[in-house]
Amino acid sequence: MKNTVFTGAATAIVTPMTKEGVDYVTYERLIEWQISSGIDAIVAAGTTGEGPTLTDEEHRELLKFTVDKVNGRVPVIAGTGSNDISYAVDLSKYACEIGADALLVVTPYYNKATQNGLIRSFTDIADASTKPVILYNVPSRTGCNILPETCSVLADHPNICAIKEASGNISQIAKTAQLTEGRLDIYSGNDDQIVPVLSLGGKGVISVLSNLLPAETSEMCHSYMRGDVEKSRRMQLDYLDLVDALFCEVNPIPVKAAMAAMGYGEDYLRLPLTPMEDKHRENLYALMRKAGLNI
Repeated sequence: MKNTVFTGAATAIVTPMTKEGVDYVTYERLIEWQISSGIDAIVAAGTTGEGPTLTDEEHRELLKFTVDKVNGRVPVIAGTGSNDISYAVDLSKYACEIGADALLVVTPYYNKATQNGLIRSFTDIADASTKPVILYNVPSRTGCNILPETCSVLADHPNICAIKEASGNISQIAKTAQLTEGRLDIYSGNDDQIVPVLSLGGKGVISVLSNLLPAETSEMCHSYMRGDVEKSRRMQLDYLDLVDALFCEVNPIPVKAAMAAMGYGEDYLRLPLTPMEDKHRENLYALMRKAGLNI
């Protein structure tokens, strides 16, 4: 059995920005708050962290800053995926060198791949890595789906330890769990499916919601693992409307608005992303207040 990178909730952390670049003062405050709130891991430069619009220099600087500031207190998972596999290999090597605890590698987007292409691509990245690799399946964004049978093949690689499953297809996730049991950890990639994925043997969630509610999202996972399924189920349903609001526009548009309202930086995104529409913003804020957030 491969070592599990984390159990519970990992925050797919936002990258606070201004028009001048990454706001590291705010980012450090956010990291400290996440850790003090009991988050189980941090994912840097993923989708929610606007990894695709970071320059190569910014991407590397952000990963190193995160590793240095976290300083071993929780695992740091570096987003190193790309549609250019040679670039993903180079970035993955760098993340390993600076001390990231694991890599999160998305399927190639736009140019996509066959299942054979996915196997070869992930294998090349995993071969180059000295740290555990978490596959990231999010076909709504990439146009590319990792099939359960492909997961089963990849699970035999000693460095491929887990998958972040954001397909939304519970039947597919169940099949992946069946074919890879004991060889590949599964994390929910959707905040509205945390408990369903846990019920299939999942280890937790890589979460957007936990940017706002790190303690609560972690508790949702750990209460289930302690056997308090009813509490976990209740929390899943209680936060469902807030989760829907966080995804009513393309992620990370809503969560950037939410974090700005909480005092964590500007509501600034890089094109093609634009600030949240007013008609959605007020509903999001109302649901945040309902969840007990002081904004």
